[in-house]
Amino acid sequence: MACRQLWGAVRDLLWPPQCLGCDRPVAEQGGLCPSCWSALAFITPPHCRHCGLPFDHPVPGELSCGACLADPPPFDRARAPFVYGGTVRRLILAFKHGDRTDMAAALAQRMAAAAPALLAEAELIVPVPLHRWRLWRRRYNQSALLAKALARLSGRPAATGLLLRRRATPSQGGLSRSRRARNVAGAFALSDAAADRIAGRRILLVDDVYTTGATVQEAARVLRRGGAAAVDVIALARVVADRDAPAANAAGAAGAPARVVPDPVRPIS
Repeated sequence: MACRQLWGAVRDLLWPPQCLGCDRPVAEQGGLCPSCWSALAFITPPHCRHCGLPFDHPVPGELSCGACLADPPPFDRARAPFVYGGTVRRLILAFKHGDRTDMAAALAQRMAAAAPALLAEAELIVPVPLHRWRLWRRRYNQSALLAKALARLSGRPAATGLLLRRRATPSQGGLSRSRRARNVAGAFALSDAAADRIAGRRILLVDDVYTTGATVQEAARVLRRGGAAAVDVIALARVVADRDAPAANAAGAAGAPARVVPDPVRPIS
């Protein structure tokens, strides 16, 4: 503990804490300045008991959204702390494409706070994999970094080599829901060592952004076919129609969900 505190003091001296969103000075590493914090939109109940989609109006009990009722997903529950857009979008793009791997620990803390039950019940944490060529170009898998950070926070084991991306799929960006589903169909497979690790276990599948759910649904199907007892999903953010995070935070904004509100707890770390 003393060594960790000493290293923290030295680190703060050499690299003074800066806001993850805009590089302004902040009180501690991994924090956000008041301006960036106020632009976040947090997803809170009520939301779909399956996919975590926030409802526009308060609802009694735990209900499923229309999409999950019509076509139940192959996973049990999916949760995310943030609505995708605005400051959250900038953070994720910097983390995903800007070599800001230092963000992983702070971002994982928000994920853990948004889904404590999923993390507590998980027996194995598995990231959505990248194809080897995309991993070579990007040099790291952002979902794997989040999975490892969640494992450190929870004490649950993480396994990055069990679920494989056997087909190099084009980017999902700009694709419709149906085209996203076709794009990832058959893209995932399990490694030879996976069966013994996942059989009969509850898996927590980690992704960065939940858009239509096509990617995590296909990955969950593969895990369930491989013997997993259950699959939950945790993402850093999810797309909620075309709502942007700042708009979702504004009271009375057109189309904004009634319960997407700023989290009173600061900082992000």
